[in-house]
Amino acid sequence: MSALLFEKNGPIVTLTINRPESRNPLGEEGDGDLFAQACLRINSDREVRCAILTGAGTAFSAGGNVKAMRERSGSFAGAGVHIRERYRTGIHRIVRSVWGLEVPLIAAVNGPAIGLGNDVACLADMRIAADTAIFGATFLKIGLVPGDGGSWILPRTIGHARAAELFFTGDTIDAQTALSWGLVSRVVPAASLMDEARALAAKIVRQPPDVLRMTKRMMREGQNVSFDIIMEMSAAYQALAHLTEDHKEAVEAFFEKRPANYKGQ
Repeated sequence: MSALLFEKNGPIVTLTINRPESRNPLGEEGDGDLFAQACLRINSDREVRCAILTGAGTAFSAGGNVKAMRERSGSFAGAGVHIRERYRTGIHRIVRSVWGLEVPLIAAVNGPAIGLGNDVACLADMRIAADTAIFGATFLKIGLVPGDGGSWILPRTIGHARAAELFFTGDTIDAQTALSWGLVSRVVPAASLMDEARALAAKIVRQPPDVLRMTKRMMREGQNVSFDIIMEMSAAYQALAHLTEDHKEAVEAFFEKRPANYKGQ
């Protein structure tokens, strides 16, 4: 059984981290390839308009394999230069692949999201938490820095001060605190988590697929580039959008007071 399950239902793909017996650790050998292949598969499929990421069992992801760290085995064996390379080709490839998804991504956080697990959840565009979810950036508690890009990801998600509090104390927070901090957009009963995530995805996939991808790209770029660059990007993308068949269909549906039928053209 794969450590990352891929399930496609029409325009929605669900990715499930699948190591429930050990709380879904990430960064094992081959994980970089699994995530890279899954994300490429999504990006290459023009039918896909939204993705959901969740964990099997009772955890979203407990992060890196602390047992392997203790034993200096697997990804954490050998000299420092070798460990660095495994970060680049393993853990970092997971993070870069998820960050590079072109379609909107919903993280359905079904339980603990700790360390790398928390940062992977933060790569999603939207996060829905089960009431059993727990969040933490506990790297310092095991004598490590946030080595997966978390020092860039988390402050952009919840602000510098909140991120600093999580990093520097190693504390974890519950779902309701995560909601008040803006880490998640809603908290739902655990039993209805996936229903809520699928309902949100169903709303998203009703949008024109090409401009949906372009809008996500603009939002991502908007975190890092100047206002002038975003304005130029907006003009260019909008010109492309005006020439799509989906734009024509949207306008006609608006005046005819009917649902639009988008074809990605």
